[in-house]
Amino acid sequence: MEFIDLKRQYQEVRRDVEAGIQAVLSGGNYILGPEVLELENRLAEFVDAKHCVAVSSGTDALLLSLMALGIGAGDEVVTTAFSFVATAEVIAMLGATPVYVDIDPKTCNMDVASVESVMTPKTRAIIAVSLYGQCADFGRLNPVAEKYGVPVIEDGAQSFGARHYDRSSCNLSLIGCTSFFPSKPLGGYGDGGAVFTSDDELNRLLRELRVHGQDRRYHHARLGLNARMDSIQAAILLAKLKIFPAEVRARQLIGDRYCTELATAGIETIKVLDFNTSVYAQYTIKVESRDAVREKLSSAGIPSAVHYPIPLYRQPALFQHDIELEETEKASKCVLSLPMHPYLSHGEQDRVIESVVSACLTV
Repeated sequence: MEFIDLKRQYQEVRRDVEAGIQAVLSGGNYILGPEVLELENRLAEFVDAKHCVAVSSGTDALLLSLMALGIGAGDEVVTTAFSFVATAEVIAMLGATPVYVDIDPKTCNMDVASVESVMTPKTRAIIAVSLYGQCADFGRLNPVAEKYGVPVIEDGAQSFGARHYDRSSCNLSLIGCTSFFPSKPLGGYGDGGAVFTSDDELNRLLRELRVHGQDRRYHHARLGLNARMDSIQAAILLAKLKIFPAEVRARQLIGDRYCTELATAGIETIKVLDFNTSVYAQYTIKVESRDAVREKLSSAGIPSAVHYPIPLYRQPALFQHDIELEETEKASKCVLSLPMHPYLSHGEQDRVIESVVSACLTV
């Protein structure tokens, strides 16, 4: 059994993917070619944002967003420590300081009630992560940010395709970012990402920043990055986008079944809030004796993963000695992700559920 079965998915899109790649090879425009522009238009339409800027990775999407907002040394950016390292890495790379708030234990997303307590005159932005496939609580977060005049960035690397109060992930705040890493809900066959905004000036800055700060050929108005998307990745994503709505529906059915069956067995699951839908980028539960449970699952042929075992303030590159967030610490010790992808069969899911229940009852 695969944790994420990209080979099975490939059989669904093989003809369109190969035709798209061949068109790029024949056209000879390998970076920021017409496929990239088409993808940007399609993605902007999908999330109902005015602009989409396709970039080289989800990490660069976050970095470019902070650069476009002018974040730098001496600034503070409020975020969560329960995330992939890129969320805070990009803050530190610009010389700013990540300021962490705890998570809501029901969702593992940012505890919005804690945000106001860490706001200072140095706070220049908030990065809210939409973890495990569902959006953070932007309905409550945006008014707090507006009160302090601070922009909000959504780190939607795991939630592209999800809905929040009937609005799309990546169009819930001033800037939304996502990743097209292969294992993401919409993934390419290499790195890729996108930034979404409906602000015309930010769109202009983002487009300049992704090509070395260039505002016209060989004229560099600001320092930027080489963060352009390859045309082949755009062609692959265009092919996958055709089946993406069906995959989202499949993910939701599989995720909902996991929730029902595992909760019935007394296993703690991540709660999807009433005003959210989830694309279940990972299907994650909370278990005691996690290592022992994983060992039993492995023996039964069931792969698993941990997202995430170390809070970001404990990572050597980002270490902060004066912080310990209770719910973040608890989650890092007990979260466990199970096989999850749109092509997981009913029988395969039965095997996972039976194995998890058995493992949790016998450790």
